[in-house]
Amino acid sequence: MTTTSVTTRTDMTRRRILAATLITGLGATVPLGAASGAWAAPTASGPARLTLPAPTGPYPVGTVPLHLIDTSRPDPAAGPGHHRELMAGVWYPACNTENLPRSPWMTDGALRALLTDVGFPLDPALGPLTAGHMGAPVHRTSHPLPVIVYSHGARSHRSDHTIMVQELASHGYAVVTVDHTYDTFTEFPDGRVLTPADFPPMFPRDFAADLRFLLDCVEQLAAGRNPDVDGKPLPRGLLGALDPQRIGAFGWSKGGTATALTMLADRRVRAGLSIDGPMQPTITADLDRPFMMMTAVFTRAAMPDVAEFWTHLRGWRLDIQADGAVHNSYGDDATLIPQAGKILGMTDQQIQDWIGTLDPARAVRIQQAYPLAFFDQHLRHRIRHLLDGPSPAFPEVKFIR
Repeated sequence: MTTTSVTTRTDMTRRRILAATLITGLGATVPLGAASGAWAAPTASGPARLTLPAPTGPYPVGTVPLHLIDTSRPDPAAGPGHHRELMAGVWYPACNTENLPRSPWMTDGALRALLTDVGFPLDPALGPLTAGHMGAPVHRTSHPLPVIVYSHGARSHRSDHTIMVQELASHGYAVVTVDHTYDTFTEFPDGRVLTPADFPPMFPRDFAADLRFLLDCVEQLAAGRNPDVDGKPLPRGLLGALDPQRIGAFGWSKGGTATALTMLADRRVRAGLSIDGPMQPTITADLDRPFMMMTAVFTRAAMPDVAEFWTHLRGWRLDIQADGAVHNSYGDDATLIPQAGKILGMTDQQIQDWIGTLDPARAVRIQQAYPLAFFDQHLRHRIRHLLDGPSPAFPEVKFIR
């Protein structure tokens, strides 16, 4: 395995510390020496592997990685003759999953690179497994699957919102996730591992360009063509299973901004969801399709850019905010960090510093329920009254008018 890191930063940013906390359980105020033995490989008497909540839909979930190259975009950072190279994943409703292994949350190489980057090269054996069964056949019906593409945040990775991704797949969506190369931890099939870089810089428009290329790949899959550059066999039933006429998009942080930019540039995306996106640089173009915001820190009240973007939403729009939520509340962090904290004896305050005061179990239910309701309503035309206004089932969720 070859690990390539072109980052020049020596300081550990809050996001990098958070990544270490998520995987190793090391809180910012937990001494390394006190925790150094806590994350050896799991044994009968040692700590158990971290877990993700099971999705609630009627279908088991399948997943497969894709190795993609966008030949329309040269990549000078990779050298002459190279083009934009990406790793992606497809998640979908599956059948016949018995005896098929579950996919790890991150590949071993990417996870090890994450740990090394944050300064804690510990055994990643406790990384969680997902609900996705590797290579499972697709559950086919008389209708092709609506599609949702996902964009992660800065210095993150495509697994960061697996709870949402596998939830949507369990309810009959195909979800395509992507690692934004040079701003992510990613591993390629030949063993190369790339980590977040300062050069080349990755801006929201670069993320949006990746998403538009991902839409092209969705169209290839829908037409029965395999976009994987290595010709890797795809799960049975995946070719021809996707509906290119029903595509949505969502993203977290920088990925939320990229979702908006993608919709402005490409009408193939019919509905978009931003999870606490800062909407920077300022967006001043009008958007005429459904858009929903789940805000926490980057609110309209706190961020002029978000407030400005809101005024340009000319179609169906919604802004919700959960009491006690912070930037990392709507994602896998909400459940993984408390588990790690419990093992290491972190205080409630230390955990809340990372994920806010929103109860982790409630955070999970919110991120399972609201994105599903949004995409059901706007891609499947299934009216979800959860989006009409405050719900007794979710008293902590406020509708920001």
